[in-house]
Amino acid sequence: MSVQTITSLEVFLNQQTDEQWSQAIADLLPSIHEVDRAATQIWFRFYPVALLRALEQADDPKKLAAELLLQGKFYLKDQIDASHAFLYGHRFWPEVKKAVIARANASQNAIDNIDLAELVRETANGVAEQMKADKSLLLGISAVGLMTLQQVGLEAFEASPGDIHIDAKHARKSPDQVLKARARDDGQGVFGFLKTINKDWTVTFDENDDSAKYKMKNATDLAYGAQDDRTRDWRAIDPRRGEGPIPVECRSASCGTCWVGVIGGAEKLSDVAPRLEGKRMKEFGYIDTADSKPLIRLACQAQISGAVSIVIPPWNGVFGKFLRSREQAVSDSEKNLKESI
Repeated sequence: MSVQTITSLEVFLNQQTDEQWSQAIADLLPSIHEVDRAATQIWFRFYPVALLRALEQADDPKKLAAELLLQGKFYLKDQIDASHAFLYGHRFWPEVKKAVIARANASQNAIDNIDLAELVRETANGVAEQMKADKSLLLGISAVGLMTLQQVGLEAFEASPGDIHIDAKHARKSPDQVLKARARDDGQGVFGFLKTINKDWTVTFDENDDSAKYKMKNATDLAYGAQDDRTRDWRAIDPRRGEGPIPVECRSASCGTCWVGVIGGAEKLSDVAPRLEGKRMKEFGYIDTADSKPLIRLACQAQISGAVSIVIPPWNGVFGKFLRSREQAVSDSEKNLKESI
């Protein structure tokens, strides 16, 4: 195994920032199958490079994590094979992982004069040909594989088992079956057309678990509905989950604990209030967008008007303001250096 060859790929990937990954995903998005378009974007919001780099460069990573109020599993290295189970492309993870490792061991020339999106395409193309699969289903998980390699390093990436974290029943589902299930709203009975009827909607929080659903009333927020789910010992599963499947503390958009990704039905949630939810999500570091119905929401603020499918991040924290202040400090330092020359 050539250390130089491995280093060349890792060096290339380590040069990629969150902004560059965001641009690459935007370039790839039209070619990614509809079943994974939202999920791919959400995964990259769950695991930003900037947060990892801040922790790696800190004199005391544990102290910084405490200052940023980080809770849960925020290191990708602790969930190499499981972090992307909510992507349909997760079904192809063993093959994608092997392809990424093979690329890491390829010649130096293999990554010359290639951009990030093209690297993802070539990885997906190779697996698609090998498996006789639809390339559009491989693009999202291939991007995830390369970003995972960037964050955890080749040694840890190779050492992980490469297991699929869904059962055979759900692995057999077609993309169309998954999309159809996401689009299906609950029936409201013969009088459901009346505005006076208090409608009930289903929230799915794990598409690979048939029991991972709860019902809630129309125009109530996602976190409020989740608190009534007593189907399991949620705190034993995740210490952050004190009241049902969605971690929640403040219920006022102040803590950021209840952030979720919306993989189906984003249009069935209330608009983001720019001065509250929108502002706070930017401060938390989860997303900065003018979109009124983004793929990342605070569950305590998002009111429901139809069935939705969400995914719950394995961690939460407040790092947006920290990263912006650090970027400003670097910018000011560079400016002062230029003025002094």
